[in-house]
Amino acid sequence: MTASIRQISASDLLSDAEFSKVRKARRAALLPIKRLRRVHLGPHCTFYFECYDTMLFQIQEMLLIEKGGAAQIPDELAAYNPLVPQGRELVATIMFEVEDPVRRAEVLARLGGVEDLLYVKIGETKIYGLADGDEERTRDDGKTSAVHFLHFPLAPEQIAQFRDPATTIMIGSDHESYAHMALLSPATRAELARDFS
Repeated sequence: MTASIRQISASDLLSDAEFSKVRKARRAALLPIKRLRRVHLGPHCTFYFECYDTMLFQIQEMLLIEKGGAAQIPDELAAYNPLVPQGRELVATIMFEVEDPVRRAEVLARLGGVEDLLYVKIGETKIYGLADGDEERTRDDGKTSAVHFLHFPLAPEQIAQFRDPATTIMIGSDHESYAHMALLSPATRAELARDFS
């Protein structure tokens, strides 16, 4: 889907019966895109950069699994359309993934406020993520959520830098208990650049 399409509408959706027929092929086609959009940060954190295609598939999956029919569509559009990049931003679902539940609780307990310290670095400039919606992701006890939805707004000159192969692009965290950085590969950068107008 082109960067000029910024919203998923009910008319973009297939019926559950139609989607069931193409689900396997669509998942297979989306896999290489999702692979490029998945960037690991340190031992527990993964940035999943979203786009129109990933969100469209997610909505179709939710409709198929939950079987809510037409009544479910507005809720799914409201939930997932905010995660479709709007031409001057990157949008990521950020997950802290620790398989063991006891260890997961320990890790998350040390990461309060991490959502305010995650960034995309373009050259020497860090762009910190802005939370999607107003839901607090760190609890009063200091434990953060395992999942964060962040927008990284870019100025036009930052988009130009992002597209320049000579510019180093990284993701990172400034949290004192999770100070990590990861370089974006040229293939990932090219894929993410499709999100810009």
